[in-house]
Amino acid sequence: MKLALKKRTGTAKSEVKTMRREGNIPAIIYGSDQQSEKIVVTGDEFHAGLRNLKLKEKHLATTIFELELDGTTRKAIVKDIQYHPATYAVLHLDFILLSDAKPVTINVPIHVVGASECPGIKLGGTLRQVIRSMKISCLPADIPEEFKVDIRELGMSQSKRLSEITIPASIRPLAIMSEVALVIAKGKGAT
Repeated sequence: MKLALKKRTGTAKSEVKTMRREGNIPAIIYGSDQQSEKIVVTGDEFHAGLRNLKLKEKHLATTIFELELDGTTRKAIVKDIQYHPATYAVLHLDFILLSDAKPVTINVPIHVVGASECPGIKLGGTLRQVIRSMKISCLPADIPEEFKVDIRELGMSQSKRLSEITIPASIRPLAIMSEVALVIAKGKGAT
């Protein structure tokens, strides 16, 4: 997703509030070998880009952005996003610049498939997803969109651990792999 950015000169609270009132989002770009840059993202462009991508829930962290600033284009990911507590409007974005040769640490969402065919759920069990994302380290070219966990064979009270998720060799998990990712819990009236 491409974003055209502008440098931000003002840092006073009143200037940031004016920026937000105009529909823009204050942001910062962080890079490992350079100083952080304060920027402005056009709110309409950011939201339109997200709508066009039709991102699934929690997939913003794995989306690579092409940031255009002062005639140069750099790749980055969103490291942090701050929302308004009542309206959920985006208040601030933190971007981390990507280098093709440097690994990046990122949280990748875990997506469950096969729930409609799961014997444990058919018998009245409830899917309890304990862990919704896994922290990994990999090169930017190897960032997966998500990890899929197939639960078609799970019965009542059975679970899947993080170690049972298929992870490519180019990705290094930073989670405790023995932890339970999900379980088919026995519900009321379940057999």
